[in-house]
Amino acid sequence: MSTPRQITLEQMPSGSRGRVVEIIGRGGWIYRLYQMGLTPGVTVDVVMNIGRGPIIIRVMGVEIAIGRGIARRIIVEPINP
Repeated sequence: MSTPRQITLEQMPSGSRGRVVEIIGRGGWIYRLYQMGLTPGVTVDVVMNIGRGPIIIRVMGVEIAIGRGIARRIIVEPINP
């Protein structure tokens, strides 16, 4: 049995969907992500990722802008539609 491919949130293209597997790091910013609903197991939709600037995602119906540095620390498992 093969394991699903895991990538960072930053690598996901616009219009894709994934499930958060892990958030790497520690500190207040992780707590803030948890407050916004970005926790392991939640499904995220990438609304906009154009290569520069923040990545816009939708979590539980709410759009959130995530900086690229933080997005590199969020590990996701892509979900095929």
